[in-house]
Amino acid sequence: MSQAAPTELARFVRSRRLNAALAWLFVAFLVAVAVGSVVTGGDLVWGGFAAVVAAVTVVPAVAFREPRAMLPWEVVALASFPLVARVLVRGQTIGGVPFTGRVSTYLAVAAIALIVAVELDVFTPVRMNHSFAVFFVVIATMAAAGVWAVVQWLSDIYLGTRLLLNGRPDDVIEAGLMWDFVAATVAGLAAGLLFEYYFRRRAGSRERLPEEVAEIAEVSETTEAAEAGGSSASEGGESS
Repeated sequence: MSQAAPTELARFVRSRRLNAALAWLFVAFLVAVAVGSVVTGGDLVWGGFAAVVAAVTVVPAVAFREPRAMLPWEVVALASFPLVARVLVRGQTIGGVPFTGRVSTYLAVAAIALIVAVELDVFTPVRMNHSFAVFFVVIATMAAAGVWAVVQWLSDIYLGTRLLLNGRPDDVIEAGLMWDFVAATVAGLAAGLLFEYYFRRRAGSRERLPEEVAEIAEVSETTEAAEAGGSSASEGGESS
């Protein structure tokens, strides 16, 4: 009895149909948030974020022309979490920091980096060693944080929002922005460790793909490895 439970849980988590269904369910939520933000004229910046996450999430399904070729549903759930939190806990604080402000921003930028890393690892021949995998997600999170800061600044200028330019002195805004980058880096480190120790080692991401999609990914990886080995051998022969 003690051995059956983990086996059933593993089957539940790695079910191909269930994984695709849950992933598309979260994508539908993201699209609904994006459309709702446009229709109601609400938070257009976060609506744009929802649209970007939805678009990046469905890239594998579009590229392989297979609806079941989706990311692990846990990744999409994590990416959707900041938006769910903004709906459910608006106005709440964590340690005096509004959750719907900075905390959700840190989680959002880390989620984008995590999606990109998992897509590269699962659907392409790209392979990273342990330390570089964590480093990649941290750097991607920092880059996403920079893009997010620019988006907020442009939104304040052209859409009249008050995300950064909200009446505070310039030095206060700059200091707050730098602390945002620091916090986003910490969130990126957490996302990198999650990527390496769960999605690469335990989640069985490729096991959830349709067989034909998994075979294409494996063939691409084998072909690239063979080409790399062949080029190394030819270089060695020339040098000798």
